[in-house]
Amino acid sequence: MTATREPILSVRGLEKHFPIKGGGLLKRTVGAVRAVDGLDLDLYPGEVLGLVGESGCGKSTTGRAILNLQPATAGSVVFQGREIVGLDRKAMRPLRRDIQIVFQDPYASLNPRLPVFDIVAEPLIIHGLTKDEDELRERVRSLVETVGLNPEHTNRYPAEFSGGQRQRIGIARALALEPKVLVLDEPVSALDVSIQAGVINLLEDLKDRLGLSYLFIAHDLSVVRHISDRVAVMYLGKIIEVADRDDLFERPTHPYTQALLSAIPLPDPRLERSRQRIIITGDVPSPANPPSGCRFRTRCQKFANELDDTRREKCMTVEPLLEDRGVGHQSACHYAEVAKVL
Repeated sequence: MTATREPILSVRGLEKHFPIKGGGLLKRTVGAVRAVDGLDLDLYPGEVLGLVGESGCGKSTTGRAILNLQPATAGSVVFQGREIVGLDRKAMRPLRRDIQIVFQDPYASLNPRLPVFDIVAEPLIIHGLTKDEDELRERVRSLVETVGLNPEHTNRYPAEFSGGQRQRIGIARALALEPKVLVLDEPVSALDVSIQAGVINLLEDLKDRLGLSYLFIAHDLSVVRHISDRVAVMYLGKIIEVADRDDLFERPTHPYTQALLSAIPLPDPRLERSRQRIIITGDVPSPANPPSGCRFRTRCQKFANELDDTRREKCMTVEPLLEDRGVGHQSACHYAEVAKVL
């Protein structure tokens, strides 16, 4: 589907390392936390790309590095043919109109001292997109109404709204500049399950109506399956599998993806009782000192129980690269096998 189209956003070799300081008063650099460590992905026009993985794998840092909110250590982020990495704040300002972010926590991402009107109006004022006060008020009212809130309540403060309503305010603020791409950083993870569906349905409706592209960062695979067109699975700073949504959920090839999908509860009690779960043992290795070779091998059931010494040696010494498994399905495992997940 995407092979004949040009991506609107292309990421190659993205790295974001945070220095570890030590040595007393001099605070010299003694190491680095490799939060994102050589990441490739493409986002196509009108697409929702889900980026999934467990906490601490570097998903949110990836989103911020793509937006240049946290300058990348290395790599390339090309948005509509223009390189973002290395741009200063002045050079980034025109691009801010086209690529925006919705943050995870609606309780922390809105200024509690500003009414909703000022929160939503701020980007319009900064970029000079309205000619007078009347147009500004009309634009804010329209944006608030677009996300399903009462435009008469724009004089209220964030504390007077529920979590779901606050997230809708954050979405209205992100839409104010009419962007082409939204980075959604776990936009429903802080909300009650009953509220999540409303926000997800809103995001789907906005994508269709406004022609948006989403990078949807999440750890809830059920939400990702509902909203995404393609899914990229991240582990310890790297993409380890990427495929169309249905292909990934029906025939995962990487042991990590297989384990994640086996943890999703099934609504049918008989199927839930009969299936075999894949248990991931141990803790996520430190991103300051990732394992050699395959980063997942320290927790991989295949490595521990199925491989002989010769094949284990390859896992320990050679880093697996993303390889084609057919129909745009790629995974980074030396001994990838298709698994049927109920």
